[in-house]
Amino acid sequence: MPLEPFKVSKPLTLGVELELQLVSLSDFDLVDASPDMLELLRRRRFPGTVVPEITESMIEVSTLVHHQHDALLAQLREIRDALVAAGDTLNVGVCGGGTHPFQQWSERRIFSKPRFREVSALYGYLAKQFTIFGQHVHVGCESGDEALFLLHSLSRYVPHFIALSASSPYVQGNDTLFDSARLNSVFAFPLSGRAPFVLRWDEFESAYFAQMERTGVVRSMKDFYWDIRPKPEYGTVELRVCDTPLTVERAAALAGYLQALCHYLGGRVEPEPAESDYLVYNYNRFQACRFGLDGVVVHPRTYRQSALRDDILATLDLLGSSAAACRAGDALQHLRQTVQAGSDASYLREQVRLSGSPDGIVSAAIGRFRGD
Repeated sequence: MPLEPFKVSKPLTLGVELELQLVSLSDFDLVDASPDMLELLRRRRFPGTVVPEITESMIEVSTLVHHQHDALLAQLREIRDALVAAGDTLNVGVCGGGTHPFQQWSERRIFSKPRFREVSALYGYLAKQFTIFGQHVHVGCESGDEALFLLHSLSRYVPHFIALSASSPYVQGNDTLFDSARLNSVFAFPLSGRAPFVLRWDEFESAYFAQMERTGVVRSMKDFYWDIRPKPEYGTVELRVCDTPLTVERAAALAGYLQALCHYLGGRVEPEPAESDYLVYNYNRFQACRFGLDGVVVHPRTYRQSALRDDILATLDLLGSSAAACRAGDALQHLRQTVQAGSDASYLREQVRLSGSPDGIVSAAIGRFRGD
C-alpha cells in the first residue's frame, strides 16, 4: 500500500512511548501478565494510551502530545502511578530497564495479535529475543522534508541518547560488558540501523519507499527498525535508540533534550547533513553501546576524537538558548547530573555488587520506577 501522506504537526511538539517489563514479585522473573494488565487498565481511567507488545511479559505506554518538558513529565508520573496501582492489584511488578537481567527468551509467549504472529513467523526466535525494552521519542515536524533533515542532522548525536539512557548491561544472567546490550538485539533485524540518505520527502516516498514496497519486503513504515525514522501518520521524526530508563524523570529529560536539540538544529546553525556524516556512525554507536558515557566518539566532519561524556556536556552548554525557548532547562540539568553520577547501567551493576544476585537488579528497578 502507498505510504501515507506526511501529516503536518506543530513543530517541536513531543510524545513519548515506553516499553515496560512485567515482573513476578515472587521470583522477579518476567511474567506473562499483559493480557490481565490490559484488561484491568481498560476498565480504569488511564492518562495516556497502553497497548500490548510482541510478548506477553511487556506492555507499551504512550503519552499524549505535549509542548513542554514539565507537562510531559507530569503525565508520565500519572501513567506510572496508574501502572503501579494496576500492578499492585495483580501482584505484578512494573519496571524499566532495556533488558531483563536473567529471563530466558525461549520461555516467552507471543501476544495474540496478527502483526505479532506475522513477525514471529518471519523472524523465528528473533521475535521472542525481541523481549527488550526501549523508549521512543516523537518530535513534531511541519513537513516531511523537515523530518528528513532532522533525522540526518541528529545522526551525530545518537551516541548521546544511547549512553544517557543505557540500562541493559545484563542478559540471561550475565554481564555483557555493554552498557546497552539491548541494541545488539535490534541490530539482528535486516531493516535496522540507519535510514537511507534522502532529504526530500517526495524522493523518499516515490523512489525509496515505493521501490522497497515493490520488492515485497515492506508494507509500511512499521517494517523499518531504524535508529531514527519518520512517522508520516503522526507528522513526526521518531528517535528509537534509547533503552527504557529506570525512572520517568529520566525519560522526560531525554525527550526534553531531543526537543532542544531539534530546535537548535532547525535553526540551520550547522552544515547541511551529508552522506559522509555516516562514515563513523556505526563506530560511534558501538562505543556508546559498549562503554556508555566512558566511550569515545569521532566527529564526522573534523574527525576529532573526544570522550563521549565531554561531547555531551559541550552540547548541553551549546543548547542554552534553545533550552530556554523550549523551557527544557530542567531536562538538561537532569542530564548534566546523569553525566556526573553515572547511567542506569552503572546503577544496576552496583545493585548486583550490593545484593550479590541479579534478583537485586529487578527489585531495585521496581523500586526506582515506583519513585521510592
